[in-house]
Amino acid sequence: MFKVKVHVMLKDDVLDPQGKTVSHSLDHLGYKGLSNMKIGKYIEFKVDSTDEATTKAQVDKMAKDVLSNPVIEKYEFYMERV
Repeated sequence: MFKVKVHVMLKDDVLDPQGKTVSHSLDHLGYKGLSNMKIGKYIEFKVDSTDEATTKAQVDKMAKDVLSNPVIEKYEFYMERV
């Protein structure tokens, strides 16, 4: 079995209005020096499998096809045996 952690973020050249709003709010609360804030998604799940290569390929396809929008988002994932 594998525990999978997927991080999805907007690509560097895509504007993030939510990140800008949060950054602006934090600035008004006195948190200075923040810039280029981006808000993303964190997805965690387990896969009942013993084959690491097959699981890695499956997770990559899931992340590309369902968990992210490859036009505007990038993703990375980590797997660990549990």
